[in-house]
Amino acid sequence: MLRDRFILGVVLLLTISCFSQTKNPLIAKDLTEQQAWVDSIYDGMTLKEKIGQLFMVDVFSRDPKSVTDAVKTLIKKHHIGGLIFSKGGPVRQAKLTNEYQALSKVPLMVAMDAEWGLAMRLDSTYAFPWNMTLGAIKDDKLVEQVGRQIGLHSKRMGVHINFAPDVDINVNPENPIIGNRSFGEDRDNVTDKSVAFLRGMQGVGVLGSAKHFPGHGDTNQDSHKTLPTIPFSRKRLDSIEMYPYKKVIDAGIASIMVAHLNVPALDNRAGYPTSLSGKVVTGILKDSLGYQGLIFTDALNMKGASNYDEPGEIDLAAFNAGNDILLMSENVAKAIAKIEEAYTKGTITEKRLARSVKKILFAKFKVGLNNYEPIAMQNLYQDLNSPEDEVVYRKAMANALTVLKNNQAILPVKNIEDKKIAYVELGDDSGAPFYIGLQKYAKVTKIEAASASDYVNKLADFNYVIIGFHRSNDNPWKSYKFTAREVGIIEAIAAAKPTVLDVFVRPYALFDLKNTTNLEGVVMSYQNSTIAQDLSAQLIFGAIEAKGKLPVSVGTDFKINTSYETGTLRRLKYGIPEEEGMDSQKLNSIEGLMKEGLTDVMFPGAQVLVARHGKVIYEKAFGYHTYTKKQPVQLDDVYDLASMTKILATLPLLMKRYDEGKLTLEDKLGTLLPVLQGTNKQSITVKEVLSHYGRLKPWIPFYRATFDDSGALSKAYYRTRPEENFDLKVAEDLYLRNDYPDTIVKIIADSDLLSRRVYKYSDLSYFLFKKYLEDSEGDDLNGLTQKYYYRSLGANKMGYKPLDRLAKKDIVPSENDNYWRMQQVQGYVHDMGAAMEDNIGGHAGLFSNANDVAKMMQMYLQNGYYGGKRYFSKETMDAFNTCYYCSNGVRRGVGFDKPQLGTAGPTCGCVSDNSFGHSGFTGTLTWADPKTEIIYVFLSNRTFPTADNRKLISSSLRTRIQEVIENAVIP
Repeated sequence: MLRDRFILGVVLLLTISCFSQTKNPLIAKDLTEQQAWVDSIYDGMTLKEKIGQLFMVDVFSRDPKSVTDAVKTLIKKHHIGGLIFSKGGPVRQAKLTNEYQALSKVPLMVAMDAEWGLAMRLDSTYAFPWNMTLGAIKDDKLVEQVGRQIGLHSKRMGVHINFAPDVDINVNPENPIIGNRSFGEDRDNVTDKSVAFLRGMQGVGVLGSAKHFPGHGDTNQDSHKTLPTIPFSRKRLDSIEMYPYKKVIDAGIASIMVAHLNVPALDNRAGYPTSLSGKVVTGILKDSLGYQGLIFTDALNMKGASNYDEPGEIDLAAFNAGNDILLMSENVAKAIAKIEEAYTKGTITEKRLARSVKKILFAKFKVGLNNYEPIAMQNLYQDLNSPEDEVVYRKAMANALTVLKNNQAILPVKNIEDKKIAYVELGDDSGAPFYIGLQKYAKVTKIEAASASDYVNKLADFNYVIIGFHRSNDNPWKSYKFTAREVGIIEAIAAAKPTVLDVFVRPYALFDLKNTTNLEGVVMSYQNSTIAQDLSAQLIFGAIEAKGKLPVSVGTDFKINTSYETGTLRRLKYGIPEEEGMDSQKLNSIEGLMKEGLTDVMFPGAQVLVARHGKVIYEKAFGYHTYTKKQPVQLDDVYDLASMTKILATLPLLMKRYDEGKLTLEDKLGTLLPVLQGTNKQSITVKEVLSHYGRLKPWIPFYRATFDDSGALSKAYYRTRPEENFDLKVAEDLYLRNDYPDTIVKIIADSDLLSRRVYKYSDLSYFLFKKYLEDSEGDDLNGLTQKYYYRSLGANKMGYKPLDRLAKKDIVPSENDNYWRMQQVQGYVHDMGAAMEDNIGGHAGLFSNANDVAKMMQMYLQNGYYGGKRYFSKETMDAFNTCYYCSNGVRRGVGFDKPQLGTAGPTCGCVSDNSFGHSGFTGTLTWADPKTEIIYVFLSNRTFPTADNRKLISSSLRTRIQEVIENAVIP
C-alpha cells in the first residue's frame, strides 16, 4: 500500500513537471528518500497538524520572555509549520530557535527577511550592500558572491528560507518601500542580478523567495499601510513587472511571495488584493507561469491585506487563492479553525490540502530538516562576521561606485603637487571615513561655513573642491534628499571652483539638483557605509578604477547605465589582508609582539604597516610618544627615520640623475666633487661607496670637535639665539656656525681610509652626496625631495624639518639628549651630524609616518612609477637594486640594504634575494619584496629616552614581525 502511494506521488510530481514545462524547485537529489519521508510525516499527522503546517508566525528575539513563550503555545497547541524571525540578536535568536525546534513534532521551517544579510533584522551581524548598490555592478558573479555569503550566514543561523531577492523593478523614484531594495529600473539588469543572487544563495542550501509578485516597483504607496494600485495593462505587466519571475522560475527559485496589491488588469474586483486572488495566484503564477515551488503570502497583518477582511477570513481566502504558506497571520487559532471548517464542509479538499502541506514537507526535506540538528552556539558571532564577508562587501562596493560626470577628466586627481584640495561635508551623517581616506593621499583641508557665500569666500585659495553628501546608512528607507540650503551651497561652490560631488545615498537624491552644469565631477557611492566612503576616496585619487553603471535614470542629466570608467594611477590602495591572499588572524600576531616590545621597554610607541600588491592591509599605532603615557601614538604622527633617509631622500635623487644620464655608477667621487680631487677618495666609485665597499670610515663624531676644553659647547661654534653667521638651528635655543657643514665635508675629505677593502657600513658618503646633489641642482635636499618626489607622491607627512610643516604634538620625540644639546629632541633630527647640517642630512633627517614611507617603497616596487607619474625607469631600479659585490661578502645593493648572505642580517631570512630596504638607528625599518609584493614598515623611537637602550635590537623584534608577515601569506 505504501509502495503504491509512493509511486502515485512520484507520477503526480512528474506529470505536473511535464505539464508545466518547468522544473520543480523543491525536489532534492534523492527523490526516493525525499518522497518516502514526506509521505511518512504527512500520513502521521492529524488534520489540525496538517493545517498548522500552513502557518509561519513572526518572532522578535528582542521581545520579553512572556512574548516569545507565547510562540511555544502555537507550536505545541496549533502545530505551526514555520517561524519568521524579525528584530533581535543572533545569540538570542539561535537559543530561541533551538528551544522552538525541540518542542515541534515536525521540524520548523525558519525564515527571515535578510535581503542584504541578517543585519536587516539582527544586531551584531553583517550588512551587505543594498540591491540598488548591487544593481550598479557590471559583473554578476560578484552579486552571486553576495548571495552566497548571505546564504552561508542564514544557514549558520538555522534559517532555511530567506525572503530574497527582491525582484521588483523600481520604475517609480517616489516608491516609499522598495527603492534601494530593488536592483534598479531596467528589467534585464534586475532579472540578471536576481538570478545571480539566487544562484549564490540557493547554491549553499538556503531557499530563496522572489518578491513581491506581480510587481511592487511602480507605485508611490506602501502596502504595509494601504493597498497600492498598479494601474497598468496586462501587456505592460508581462513586459516589465512580471518579466523577472519567468526567469527566476527557470533558474529554480524555491518560493515566490505574493504582494498585497490592487491590479485591475489581473483581477478587476475593486480593491481586491492580489494575495487573495485565485486569478493571480493560481491562474497566473501556477497555471500560466507553471510555477511549482512554494507560494507565500506577504505578511497578512499588513494593511494591504488586513484592511480587506477579518482575521481568519483573510487566511482562508489566501489559502483558497492558491497560496501554500500563510505568513504572519493576525490570529492563527481563528485561521486554523476557519480552514478546518472549510475542510469539513468539503470546500477545501484533501487533495488541495495535501498539495500545499506536501510542498512544505518537500521543502523541509530539501533544507535538511529530515536530519535536523540544533544551532551550534560556539563561535556564532565570529562566523557571522568573518573577514570573507568584508572581502565580498569591499569587492562588490568597489565595482558599484559610479562616475556619472567627468568633465575635463577631473577624476582621478592628477598632479597632486599642483592641487590645493578642500573637502566640504554636507548631510546629517558622518563623512569622517571619507575625509580620513582622502587625507591618506594628499593634504586635504576640511572647510566649514554657515552659508553658501561663506563657503565661497573660505574656498578662495583652493583649486579643487570635493563635496561629500552623507546621510544615514542605517537602512535603505532613510531620508536621502538634499535640503534647499545644501543645494544652494553646491551650486555656489561649483560655480566658483572645480568641484567633484560625491553622493553617499540613493541616486534619486540627484533629482533635487536642478542645475548640475557647473559640477565637473559627480560620483555615485550609493551608501554611507565606512567601506563605501573609504573606497570612494580611493577612487577619487585613482588608487582603484571606477567600474559601476547607474542602475536607474535621474532626470535628463543622468540616464540609466551612465558610466565613466576611470583608470588607475597606481597609488596605494587600502583594504584587508584576505583581499590580497593573507591571513588576518596570523597578522594579528603582530599585536602580541608589539605588546612584548612595549612591556619589555624596547620603545614607548610605534607604527607598523604592511602592504601587499599595492594595498595597505595592516596599519596600526601602538603605545605612546613617551613613557609618561600621556599622548597615544596616532597613525598621522611622524617619527625620525634616521638612516632610512638614505633610501628615501638621497638615493632617489641620485637615481633620478642616473636615469637622466647625469650620473653613472662608475663615476668617481673626485669627478663629482672637486673638493675630493687630490684626496684619497677621488678614485672611489659611486657604486663602491653606495655598496659600503669604498674603505670609508663608518662614522665620525663631528659634534665632539665643537666642545671647548672644559667640556662645554664652544662659543666659537654656538649661540643661544640666531646671529649673523650663526643661524643653523640644531635644537631649541641652540644655533651653529653657518660654515660648519663645509667643515664636515673637509673633515671627511681629509679622513683616512680603512687599511683594506672590506664591507663596512658608513654614513660618510651620504654627507658627500648631499653636497653633490645640492651643488648640482641648486637647492637643498629638503627642497629637492619635495620638488621631485614627496609633493607629487602625496607624501605630505614626509620631509625634513617637520616643525616647519607640522604641529609639534604630532612629532614623536627621539631622545632626551644629555651629552650635547641637553634637551628633549623633538622635531629636530636625532643624528648629530645631520643636525649640524641644518637638520637636512643625506644620511638622516627625514621624518614621516608609516603610510608615506609605504608610498615611496611602493614607487620602488613599481619600478619608478606611482600616481600616474614616471619617476625613473625599471632599468634604473634594477641597476640600484643589484648586489654587485655579493661574491666578496658584501650583501648591499647600491644604496639599498639587501638580505643577509649568511645567517645574521637585517631580515628574517625569509624574503627573496631581490628584496630591499633599510633600517634606522632610532628603531625604524622598511622592507619591500618584489617577489611577494609585500611592503613592511616599522617606526619607533627606541632611542627615547636614551639611545643606550638596545633591547629592540637584541630582541630581533623587527625581523620577528617580518617573519610573521611572511608566514601570513595564504599558500
